[in-house]
Amino acid sequence: MPRRHLRVTGAAEAPLRAALRDLRTSLGVPGAFPADVLAEAERAAAAPHPPPPSPQPVRDATDIPFFTIDPPTSVDLDQAMHLSRRAAGGYRVRYAIADVAAYLTPGALLDGEAHRRVTTLYFPDGKVPLHPAVLSEGAASLLPGQTRPAVLWTLDLDADGRTVATDVTRATVRSRAKLDYEGVQRAIDDGTAEEPVALLRDIGRLREQRETERGGISLNVPEQEITERDGRYVLGYRAPLPADGWNAQISLLTGMAAADLMLAAGTGILRTLPAAPDGAVGRLRRTAVALRIDWPHHVPYAQLVRSLDPRQPHHAAFLQECTTLLRGAGYTVFSGGTLPGLTVHSAVAAPYAHCTAPLRRLADRYASELCLAASAGSPPPEWVLAALPALPKEMADGARRANTVERECVDIVEAALLKDRIGETFDACVVDVMDDEPSIGTVQLTDPAVVARIEGGTAPLPLGERLRVRLTQAAPGTAKVQFAPA
Repeated sequence: MPRRHLRVTGAAEAPLRAALRDLRTSLGVPGAFPADVLAEAERAAAAPHPPPPSPQPVRDATDIPFFTIDPPTSVDLDQAMHLSRRAAGGYRVRYAIADVAAYLTPGALLDGEAHRRVTTLYFPDGKVPLHPAVLSEGAASLLPGQTRPAVLWTLDLDADGRTVATDVTRATVRSRAKLDYEGVQRAIDDGTAEEPVALLRDIGRLREQRETERGGISLNVPEQEITERDGRYVLGYRAPLPADGWNAQISLLTGMAAADLMLAAGTGILRTLPAAPDGAVGRLRRTAVALRIDWPHHVPYAQLVRSLDPRQPHHAAFLQECTTLLRGAGYTVFSGGTLPGLTVHSAVAAPYAHCTAPLRRLADRYASELCLAASAGSPPPEWVLAALPALPKEMADGARRANTVERECVDIVEAALLKDRIGETFDACVVDVMDDEPSIGTVQLTDPAVVARIEGGTAPLPLGERLRVRLTQAAPGTAKVQFAPA
């Protein structure tokens, strides 16, 4: 999923929308699916079946009233949940994940196309999907009122929200309702939510407490929205609701359980992240200065992040910049019982795996198969083992492409935001300086919260200090935002 959530509204012929269309072409982003892939997808949609080597028992879980929580316009629904209390105390989390492997034959056209695309690419005005819409928005999506194949996780928690038992199996499920974050939050706040939904707050808060306890960090990154008003672009933020965070905790809980299962079995694929280097943290401290966020040196990063309010624009901008500490995340595979040296994701502060978004991420399909085998005490399927060694590089290549899309989209959006303000001056802070050319670097504006290159001066830039800067260029799709000392 993207680190920056950007959304653009406005006419299709607007300069910003045109620049985004051109970006797709210049980056060689995959276009429409080939006709033979689409034909295979249509056939698969009509006849899903468990993957080889042999059909595993499939549980009928259609009696469980699952529900989904997603943005109102989403139709590629990876996860559905049902929450309940356990008679012995604590809670039971049932989490159904779209069973993409029921539709893709290993080595066939759809599988090959998924390995070529690797991940869904997100643009501010749309997306480029991993799988054809007949699957990702249709037959494989956990849409309400539809019986679907799923990978069903059952996670039993104690009264403090700690996992005490894990089970994962293939199942057929039927979601009863497609809910959205605002509606869920409103129902929980006013007391009208039925217990399976109301328990999201109880379980989410307990899991947030366990996250704090182990030293993990969840970034409640706001969605940036660029709107066109009176011929000019305006930057705004949609702050995440508490329900967003509680929902994310359910996915995080599942990813941690998946990692534990695979580590115990000795074969798996983890999402790992080493500790952030000191230089990255130092740059983030300078960004805090630029945005006038008080960060005393004795306050740990995790404590600062938890104190921020994403509804405040400067806090929202800082949370966006915090995602830079996630650079270095990768996928680590292991097999034969030999565990890797790095098993932990430093932001999660525990072993963790991506397994809850197979409609949008290639690796999740393989993680699900490994967890199913581990839970059943069976060896992993040969087709999974054959693909495993290449997955880290495939995912890294896909992540680089996604990061390039994200970075270029941010550049275009920021240029659109400032295109009519060439020559104006702004308050900024110098957050980076080139070692070999100290008159060139990067500044973070106070308002609007834009990060951009600065050059054109003769004196060394004052790293970490405030500076008045003048906008010298900004044109969506042709000239990235750039400043000079005022």
